[in-house]
Amino acid sequence: MSRAVTLALVDAAGTPLGALPPFDLPSPWWQEVAPIVAEARRRYGVEVTVLRLLTGDAPQPMGGAVTYLGQVDEPPSTPLLPARVDLSADPLRAPYAEPGGPARSLTWATGELRRLDRPARTVTQQRTWNLSAIWRLDGPGGTAWLKQVPAFFRHEAAVLRWLGRAAPEGTPTLLAEDGDGRMLIDHVPGEDRYGAPVEERLAMAADYHPVQVRSVADVAELVAAGVPDLRADALPGWMRARLAGYDTAPVEPLLAGLAARLDEVRGCGLPDTIVHGDLHPGNVRADAGRHVVIDWGDAFVGHPAFDVLRLVEGLPDAAVAPVLAEWGARWRAEAPGCDPERAVALLRPVASLRLAAVYAMILDGIEASERVYHATDVDTYLERALAQAATVSGIPAR
Repeated sequence: MSRAVTLALVDAAGTPLGALPPFDLPSPWWQEVAPIVAEARRRYGVEVTVLRLLTGDAPQPMGGAVTYLGQVDEPPSTPLLPARVDLSADPLRAPYAEPGGPARSLTWATGELRRLDRPARTVTQQRTWNLSAIWRLDGPGGTAWLKQVPAFFRHEAAVLRWLGRAAPEGTPTLLAEDGDGRMLIDHVPGEDRYGAPVEERLAMAADYHPVQVRSVADVAELVAAGVPDLRADALPGWMRARLAGYDTAPVEPLLAGLAARLDEVRGCGLPDTIVHGDLHPGNVRADAGRHVVIDWGDAFVGHPAFDVLRLVEGLPDAAVAPVLAEWGARWRAEAPGCDPERAVALLRPVASLRLAAVYAMILDGIEASERVYHATDVDTYLERALAQAATVSGIPAR
């Protein structure tokens, strides 16, 4: 699957210039813009910064015909095509999606690296979309990453600060942050483990467990630092608020019984912890047997079972069982008398309902043209929650 890319250009003041002739890219993922920058340079000799998605015609955010807005400091020598694009303001537009926004962020990041005696020699734009803008900065002192996130993910910096004190060996190092969504993060070697086999997920779960155990004593500190509080008392109201305006009629019985269900979960005896919130293998980097959990923007304080349920998502039942069994054994050792298996069974539909609420929050917090990235996600997870809630036989009796 490939992308057919149209790149509409503006100058630093946001004045429309026209569009480069379209070109195809083998890389299908819309948010990955490094290939766009490289191909525009190769084909047309132009240095472009991609600001944001304008349109995409595929049912999922990959492949098809895609139009982006890019900024250039100087008009290219290649004749530009006429381009009719909507450049009207949007109150939810990310700062890094505006002309001049990336330059301001890079000025901050390169300044911080100079302060740390790690000057950057090259900068490479990697990704930009409604959840983050990411740049790679390389220099003689190594590689660092500039990550800028929207308001609903700004607690990631607080989580990384805590992790740097509590679990520095298995988490990214925060080098600097500006309190306004910009973070400078040290490079983590290895590769993202999308599609990792069950044997590796067992190792990921084992490596991650001490982080959650360590966080038990610090949940109040984390909440005070701005990490969302989605413990049992807060979660039902948070879900209701995020899903207001969406068609939740099919899952209304689940929502109505959520407080009672969470009381049962509380009775299973596991403590509240830090929760990564999106612990699929693609958010784990592996290098020489070491696993580092990255991308903490979805983190919250709540029940630890949410993370193991995300980690086993997509595995066949036979592969899920050993991951949950080992996870349960570790928690029984930490909290004698607890019932991890029942907690997992009770929370399975709640985990899907929470993800529906997360995507609703994202959709309500991003500009209109970028909502295509998540257009089907709320309904997908509401349907999954409904199906899981109907499988009551999966909940062991107490």
